[in-house]
Amino acid sequence: MRPDWTQALGKHSRGSRPRCIALVDGTRELVSASLTELIELPDTVVNPADFWMPSGKPVARPSGWDDTLVREARLDHVARLLPATIRLVLKDWWLAVARGANTPNWDLASTCTIRGRQGLLLVEAKAHGNELSAAGKSLPTSANGWKNHEQIAMAIAGANSALKHATSGDWSLSRDDSYQLSNRFAWAWKIVSLGVPVVLLYLGFLRAEEMAGNGTPFRTHHDWDNALRDHATGVVDATCWNTPIELGDVPLYPLIRSLEVTL
Repeated sequence: MRPDWTQALGKHSRGSRPRCIALVDGTRELVSASLTELIELPDTVVNPADFWMPSGKPVARPSGWDDTLVREARLDHVARLLPATIRLVLKDWWLAVARGANTPNWDLASTCTIRGRQGLLLVEAKAHGNELSAAGKSLPTSANGWKNHEQIAMAIAGANSALKHATSGDWSLSRDDSYQLSNRFAWAWKIVSLGVPVVLLYLGFLRAEEMAGNGTPFRTHHDWDNALRDHATGVVDATCWNTPIELGDVPLYPLIRSLEVTL
């Protein structure tokens, strides 16, 4: 039986979402050590004083569940993740009309130290193969939505060109194909271009057997690694994984990691 706190997550009560929350539920010393171990890079550390979202399980109150701790990060909104100047640049880069519009949510985001500099850990988590979507961005339904649709296409195209130039690799990031994968790399690139090193960590949760009716759970790291690489073929340069992309003197680390978290 799943723990009661997952009820507060509604339709997200299974799979990767509750596991991300369980991963950051604990003392600051324990969570920071767990995230550092997960990253597994000699020059990157999450310290107890760092800030991460989500930051713990929902709390039962007399009035119902308090979901403050489980909220996911939008990088243009959270002051403790990035300075105001960078957050404003990110919003203007992604959106032509910010009013009523959204920027991507991240499964887990944390400040950290990378090569001695303040950086960001950005986590995209999956628990089964069907969560790896090749769909493009959904079409808008308003005039402002169309303006943002075009702005996002230009933002992703710019990231794609920059990554091609930096790596001499084969990149095809696009608004209209594998949009989630494309926007993750585009945002990571943009933040690095603004001087903040980034670890972009794709996390496969292993043996999430309650998800078997939705898709095939990843039972080994090999399962997850193969599924992600297959999904990214033709979109992300195949040689980029688990090695730094140097953008000037600021690194972007695209990592593939896996973990079993029991609920």
